[in-house]
Amino acid sequence: MNVLLDNADVYWRAIVGTIGLFVVSAIGSLVLGTLIAGLRVSPVPILRSFGGLYVTLLRNTPLTLVLFFFAFAYPRLELVEFSFFTLACIGLTLYTAAFVCEVVRSGINTVPVGQAEAARALGFTFTQTLGQIVLPQAVRAVVPPMTNIQIALLKNTTIASGFAVFQLGSVYNVLSERGYNVMVGLLWIAAIFVVLVVPLTVLQRRLDAKWGVAR
Repeated sequence: MNVLLDNADVYWRAIVGTIGLFVVSAIGSLVLGTLIAGLRVSPVPILRSFGGLYVTLLRNTPLTLVLFFFAFAYPRLELVEFSFFTLACIGLTLYTAAFVCEVVRSGINTVPVGQAEAARALGFTFTQTLGQIVLPQAVRAVVPPMTNIQIALLKNTTIASGFAVFQLGSVYNVLSERGYNVMVGLLWIAAIFVVLVVPLTVLQRRLDAKWGVAR
């Protein structure tokens, strides 16, 4: 307990950094992943090919390499200058969006084809059909796997510690410098992650219960 109390300021800054990375990346990946999923089911071949290429490339690239690119290679391109925090969010968003895309696409495939055909018969465009008919139903089917992806994203934020972004994965360095027991400090980090994951799990169960009754 002394490790936690004596370094409460460090843990607090790390928690804030982790939550910040998670919230920004979670929102970004949900939006981008849904857009890519729309491309993957698009009637336009070139858009489907682009969506497939994006998913194949990002899903099969280690997250460490993605963050390595944004932390070290991107600044050498001398484009728009961003902070390390912003670059870490971009890397996490792009990486996680590939997994979000596949989950959303699997949810879209659970919606009966007849509903999309009926929408087209009524004059709906592809975008209207997807946004107003298909996606609202697909969301109900993807809550459990989507929650798992967001939990994985929360844990993946620790990788950003190697790229000058201070969050929970960085705490052990400070503890080591201050001479505290690093193993005990890491156990507290594990406990904090459990606490952070609980709200996601509770939200998933509530949505499942609510939409399960609706179905």
